[in-house]
Amino acid sequence: QTQTQTQTQTQTQTQTQTQVQTQPPAGIATQADISALRVERLNDDIVLTARVQFELPPAVEEALLKGVPVYFVAEADLLLDRWYWSDKKITSAQRSMRLAYQPLTRRWRLSVQTGPGGPTSDPTLATAPSQSFETLQQALLVMRQFSRWRIADAADAESSNKYRVDFRFRLDLLQLPRPFQIGAIGQSDWNIAVNARATVPTEKTNER
Repeated sequence: QTQTQTQTQTQTQTQTQTQVQTQPPAGIATQADISALRVERLNDDIVLTARVQFELPPAVEEALLKGVPVYFVAEADLLLDRWYWSDKKITSAQRSMRLAYQPLTRRWRLSVQTGPGGPTSDPTLATAPSQSFETLQQALLVMRQFSRWRIADAADAESSNKYRVDFRFRLDLLQLPRPFQIGAIGQSDWNIAVNARATVPTEKTNER
C-alpha cells in the first residue's frame, strides 16, 4: 500500500510539472495550435520545446508570392507564481522569423533573430544565418519547431518557488508594409496567433 501511495504521488507531481494550457488570445480567431509544449531545466538553462501547428491562409501566401516578407514572432515569459499578488515577470525571450519569397530564384528564405523580449527591431537580437528552401512547406516545417530553445538562466527560477512559462506565437502585422497593414488588420485570414503555458519543473533534466 505504501508503494502504491508513493507511485501515485510521483505521478501527481509529474502531471503538475508538465501541465500545459493552450488557448487563443482573447478576441482573436486563431488559426494555430501549440502541441508538445515542454519546459526543462537543462544544465544552467531553462529551455522550451514546442510544436506550433499552423498553415498560411491564401491571403498571406498571395502576399508572399508578390514579394512581401511576412514576420512571425515567438515570445516566452518566465513568471513567478504569487498567490498573494499578481504573478511577477522575471525575464522574457523572443524569436523573430522573417519569411520571404524570391521570385528570381523561386526559393524561400527564412531569417531568424533571437534574444531578450522587447521590440522586434531591438539591436541586441542575435541574427542567425539565413536559410534557403525549395518549397514553402520546408520553410514552415522549420518555423513550427522549437527544440530546447534557451529562454532563461536556471538561476532566474529558484527551485524553492513555483514558476511557469507563458509562450506566445503570432503573425506580426505591425512589420508589414503600411498598405498591407491597413488591409490586414481585422481580417481573419491574417489572424494567426496562439498562446500556451507550462509549469517549470523543480528538478533538472538529464542531458541526452
